[in-house]
Amino acid sequence: EKAKLLRSQPAQIVEPKGLLYVQQREFAVTTPKDGSVSILGSDDATTCHIVVLRHTGSGATCLTHCDGSDTEAEVSLIMSSVKSFSNTTGYGRLEVHLVGGFNDDRQLSQKLTNQLLRAFDVQPDDVHLVTFCVTELNDREEKDIHFPIIYGIAVNVKTAEIFPATFPEKGPDEDLRSAHVLTGATLTNIYDAKMEQLHIGPYFWRPFPHVDFWLEQDDKQILQNLSTSPLAEPPHFVSHIRSTLTFLKEHPFPSRSLFPDRKPRIYKKNEEGLWEQVCSDEI
Repeated sequence: EKAKLLRSQPAQIVEPKGLLYVQQREFAVTTPKDGSVSILGSDDATTCHIVVLRHTGSGATCLTHCDGSDTEAEVSLIMSSVKSFSNTTGYGRLEVHLVGGFNDDRQLSQKLTNQLLRAFDVQPDDVHLVTFCVTELNDREEKDIHFPIIYGIAVNVKTAEIFPATFPEKGPDEDLRSAHVLTGATLTNIYDAKMEQLHIGPYFWRPFPHVDFWLEQDDKQILQNLSTSPLAEPPHFVSHIRSTLTFLKEHPFPSRSLFPDRKPRIYKKNEEGLWEQVCSDEI
């Protein structure tokens, strides 16, 4: 029933003001007390799943974008991060919302759904599954080709409302963050809720193999080889991958060009509610 309700809502366009956008293999946690961030969101999930974990007592809310790389470790990580904000309240319960995936040919969505259910099931804490809009419950068919119905969601940290969403602005440092994923990142916490700061990096990777070869390929080759579900990707998938590959070509050694002082790039929301970089000396 909950999945049906969610699927029937049109995707809302979420503007950057007050938004913290979470990319693949990233997570962020905050509470209703946050003066900078009121919405957590992520999109472009095809076989990936977006997970929202919330404690009803403290209101601590985590959103993450899982791709099946190490699901059990990722679930443990988001559980402990939400609980770290929730220890003071004796009441309330942990609720989880799972959205994403579809009936893809390789059954990658189904595999990830199973992994997530198992990972939450083995947690010592009780976790209540409130929204389950994944794989076959998030699938639509068009001319014998399957697609996800919902590609992205947002959660309002103040009201706990969850809704389908798209995000015109996915920054800051979109290419840098994507490059981190493409070079094999593990799940990374990008937000310090106590300081209300977004922390990106420091990230280190080796030069991306055959980057020139990939940049020479046509759109079809990139789609076939660098996507888990070539037929169901959103239209901007290829341009996004090209942009990330170009970034990797420009920065083969991030320790020299991006993080020479080994410090993260730090952003705070300004008065307009938009991210602005903070000089590391001010911290």
